[in-house]
Amino acid sequence: MVARNDKAEVLAQVCARLASGDTTNARETLRSGYPFAPQAKVARRYTERQCLRVFYRDGFIDRYSGTRLVNPGVLRALSLIFPEDFPAHPNWQMAGTHFAFWELFPSIDHVVPVTRGGTDDETNWVSTSMLRNSAKAHWTLDELGWSIVAPGDHRRWDGLSGWFVEHAASHLKVATHNYVGRWLRATMAVRSEMTEGDLPPRTV
Repeated sequence: MVARNDKAEVLAQVCARLASGDTTNARETLRSGYPFAPQAKVARRYTERQCLRVFYRDGFIDRYSGTRLVNPGVLRALSLIFPEDFPAHPNWQMAGTHFAFWELFPSIDHVVPVTRGGTDDETNWVSTSMLRNSAKAHWTLDELGWSIVAPGDHRRWDGLSGWFVEHAASHLKVATHNYVGRWLRATMAVRSEMTEGDLPPRTV
């Protein structure tokens, strides 16, 4: 009897049947024990506001590691201020981009991959770094041995969003940059949806 989730044993039985010349049963064993399930790649894009609502909900915390994450607009703004020390390549080439853009850049991930039956909605979304998002790919948490950590409190850590809004207000180079500007407008919009008590104290 094949143990649950023992895919190697399924293939061992397939090979054993092939060795005895029983191609028909080998195929049936494969189809029943380890069927081919095409994993269609579906491009999913979320607006900056959608992303920020999730990031604020999670307190700008990587829900797989507990690491603090930083507002994407802040990261790009820093690359404008320090282009040599904090570079960001326009095509995200690793050789020309600071590692913070993978390590601290927040992204939306599906806890249960959509290709594995998960839903594409907020109940299945969590914040995680680009680095961990890439590593997780289409795997489940059980398969990776990962777990979900508790969300943070954006009033304690807002991914430097408060600093971002204040800095951009007096630095046109930052505020008028196309990419940074999109994140700035989205950040201001999401902050405006919150009550005064929901916002962290001013940094200055």
